[in-house]
Amino acid sequence: MSGYTDIRAGGWVARLPEGWRPYALLMRLDRPIGSWLLFLPGLWAFAMAAPSWGRGLWLTALFGAGAVLMRGAGCVVNDLWDRDIDRQVERTAGRPLASGAVRPKQALAFLAGILALSLLILLMLPPAAILLGVVSLVPVVLYPLAKRVTDFPQAVLGVVFSWAAPMGYAAATGGLDAAAVALWVAGLFWILGYDTIYAHQDREDDALLGIGSTALRFGERTRPFLAACYGVTLGLLVLAGWLGGLSAWFVPAMLLPAALLARQVVRLDIHDPALCLMLFKANREVGLAIALAFLIGRL
Repeated sequence: MSGYTDIRAGGWVARLPEGWRPYALLMRLDRPIGSWLLFLPGLWAFAMAAPSWGRGLWLTALFGAGAVLMRGAGCVVNDLWDRDIDRQVERTAGRPLASGAVRPKQALAFLAGILALSLLILLMLPPAAILLGVVSLVPVVLYPLAKRVTDFPQAVLGVVFSWAAPMGYAAATGGLDAAAVALWVAGLFWILGYDTIYAHQDREDDALLGIGSTALRFGERTRPFLAACYGVTLGLLVLAGWLGGLSAWFVPAMLLPAALLARQVVRLDIHDPALCLMLFKANREVGLAIALAFLIGRL
């Protein structure tokens, strides 16, 4: 596993002006999967509850831009908290703050700019969604601390990354109901599962540093834990669809995301970090398949 990292400094990032590159890497723009995963629970909400195609597409555009910005902001906060730890972890030692390519004061100024742009997008949403957006900053800031005090930091990340579900639902409908809550908790268990896969990339380094994770907590028992998380996710999504008044077509449409999740459980090898990363990234297709199922349920 020598030299293993998921940083992608080549490609389009390498074509940016030299001074911009560290900030693009700091926002993880080289790895858009995080923005996708932050955005997708919001897409579920629009697919299930948007009052019209026009409104749904407008919210999709706003939340897409917001997801890129807020994922970037979260990465800056995370790397500010973790820069000393990141230097000691093989996969993260090359991050801009850990490597010294960006200084903490520069990162804070950059963070302020990202948050200012995010605020402009937030103010285009209804009041209930704005309130949820402001409250979301609390778990975003606290998440990097979770790994220091609990074996379940992935659950805290689940709260953060599933927040787009209730926020998107409030943006589409003006409020929250039982369907929105079911959608939110479904997203939380989905994230708890896939981020456990992701955490297996750092399992050995985390153990040496005394950092908690569900990957370390469950170890060789990760497969049944993952199956349980994904099973709860699917059950709650079906419940959300029922509470949201979707048609009977929704249930068979959920067979595709169910099959994609089952594939991850079957293929998991916690000792293969490259495979863990591949399975983690496969959740973009899972999230899109779930959104498609919600759209089919509205036929």
